[in-house]
Amino acid sequence: MSTTANLWIVKYKPRRFSEIIGNRTAILEFRTWLEKRLKGADVEKAAFLWGPPGVGKTLTVEVAAIEYNLELIQMNASDARSRERIRRVLGMASQYLSLVGGRRKIILVDEVDGMSGTEDRGGLAAVIELIQQSRFPVVLTANDPWDPRFRPLRELCKMIRYDRIRVPTLVSYLRRICIAEGIVADDAALRIIAQRSDGDVRSAVNDLQAIAQGKKRLMLSDVEWLAYRDRQYGAFDVLKNIFAARTCRAAKAALASSLLDYNMIFQWIHENLPLQYPSPEDLAEAYDALSRADVFLGRTKRTQAWALLSYALDLMTAGVSMVKKGKYKFTKYQFPQRIKILSQTKDIRTTMNSICSAIAEKCHISTKGAVSEYLPYLRFIFRVNPEMAAGIAKWLKLDENMITFLAGSFDRANEIISLMRKRRKST
Repeated sequence: MSTTANLWIVKYKPRRFSEIIGNRTAILEFRTWLEKRLKGADVEKAAFLWGPPGVGKTLTVEVAAIEYNLELIQMNASDARSRERIRRVLGMASQYLSLVGGRRKIILVDEVDGMSGTEDRGGLAAVIELIQQSRFPVVLTANDPWDPRFRPLRELCKMIRYDRIRVPTLVSYLRRICIAEGIVADDAALRIIAQRSDGDVRSAVNDLQAIAQGKKRLMLSDVEWLAYRDRQYGAFDVLKNIFAARTCRAAKAALASSLLDYNMIFQWIHENLPLQYPSPEDLAEAYDALSRADVFLGRTKRTQAWALLSYALDLMTAGVSMVKKGKYKFTKYQFPQRIKILSQTKDIRTTMNSICSAIAEKCHISTKGAVSEYLPYLRFIFRVNPEMAAGIAKWLKLDENMITFLAGSFDRANEIISLMRKRRKST
């Protein structure tokens, strides 16, 4: 049974360029650009990696950060990416070396084609501004960069195409994982998984783990139920297919057709159950199934017993769908409020947790104690006493985002950072 740190997609995640499968030409092109950019050569200030999902675009940047000893600053599709957010999160980071070790940085804006016109208002203009002003390499990724609104970005970037991973390459990779896990796998079974992943490594590895985990042998009969994934299915389509399903198999297949995380789908189902099931009886039974799914999700996360995950997925799809008495009726679904709120506060929560972890380690207390007993006083100090704040920031090894959070303004944060740099030069 796999542990949390060793979900197979994480356990076998490459940490060197030599370990990445496929797209050798694209990776070489990226490395050539990056090395020239780091040396200050006259090349594009940003690279735009584009191609289908699961082929190594983001992974290339993550591995580059390791191999070239760069600090990776990342903003992905789950973040709200408005002009103000991009300036706040990436703007300062693009100008200064890392406070810890003085490392250079590489800035990744993932899935720019997922930027919306409402939540991410002004985001593309801010990305253009970031590319023009950044001291460090900027990398963008997208599935389809040819939308007319991306033309200004394309003109500033080195365009690098990534292709789907070939089936033989993917089969070989899956076979290596099976050998490492002590699983004897039929080539025909691995070929079906590879073919039906549509060249998506992430999808193939997740499917392999879902099917083969806990087994000593993987046979063709174990994978014959797999259906081709429709990569275009979004939350609205998945939700409709779950609620409209007439069989348990169809309801479960609806979840498998999406790239969305199952926790995300859970929140969509939770938000829209009252809209889909006006009958109190149907609604009560659906929430009963969903609550049981929530219990299994919690136990899976708490105990790392990943075999329990299949029960949760069955309950939140087939369990919810099969309770309806009548026919499916069209419903206008709503975006989950919980996700929206968490997205809006994600950066703040992440930064605060990082600060409290640093305090807890230095002061030998719990992170909970750091929040209640130390954080309020640190905020006050950083707002009124830059000299003392600079010393504390150095002692706690705080980065720019943490300092800005505590200081409450960019001006005060810049003042503290300048003091830290002066002290470093004088020592």
